[in-house]
Amino acid sequence: MTSNRKLRLGIQLAQQHATYPAIRKAIAECEEAGVDILFNWDHFFPLSGDPDGAHFEAWTMLAAMAEQTTGVELGCLVNCSAYRNADLQADMARTIDHISAKSNGGVGRFIFGTGAGWFEKDFDEYGYDFGTKGSRLAGLAEALPRIRSRWEKLNPAPTRKIPILIGGGGEKKTLRMVAEHADIWHTFADPEDLVRKLGILAEHGKDVGRDTSEIEVSNELRNRTPEVADELVELGVTLFTLQVSGPDYDLGKAREWLAWRDQHNRNRG
Repeated sequence: MTSNRKLRLGIQLAQQHATYPAIRKAIAECEEAGVDILFNWDHFFPLSGDPDGAHFEAWTMLAAMAEQTTGVELGCLVNCSAYRNADLQADMARTIDHISAKSNGGVGRFIFGTGAGWFEKDFDEYGYDFGTKGSRLAGLAEALPRIRSRWEKLNPAPTRKIPILIGGGGEKKTLRMVAEHADIWHTFADPEDLVRKLGILAEHGKDVGRDTSEIEVSNELRNRTPEVADELVELGVTLFTLQVSGPDYDLGKAREWLAWRDQHNRNRG
């Protein structure tokens, strides 16, 4: 079941407890090291450490990242669809797509990573209705067709078909959205659970008329051993992500995983 795609490594630079100069430096170091994708997250407050510590907003930072970098892809892991009108999200994504195309032969580097949201403090403090998990997923399901439709209407159009990454493992609703809309599915599933979820995803694909083998599978490396990561590769995972947090953005572990990625890709020829 191993995919023919090359392995890729995405680093999620969590924009918490850090100055912006420290974030800018980490972005530059990640690109220089050969990271494939740079992610941030769509939260308004830190998720660890001091809950009211230093923090920056995701989408404005993504635009700055697009201008700062030259070759690395970038996106949010993941955008909270509930915070913004769907058509506005599409326009923001298209704009960053164009900004990121400045040094890439006219082709954008933006990945539209999205999900339903889960951190209640973000919703409450910024005045959004937290609702229920079901209502948030319903909102995402409603937003995705609108986003894709808006991309077809915008002038200028996106520079490429903007890849959609959907995060989450819910088997009835989320995986159906993945089957219908996603180019990349991001999951935290362990190998044994991933096998089952891939089967469910394939069944959703039959329902919506899509071969889900074309969807890239992404998995988080946090607390993984290389042996477990190897198992995930055998199951078809080709994009791995690793979260690195402020204030210092120690990239030591990231460099170890980059070496692991490179060895796998050499072995594949």
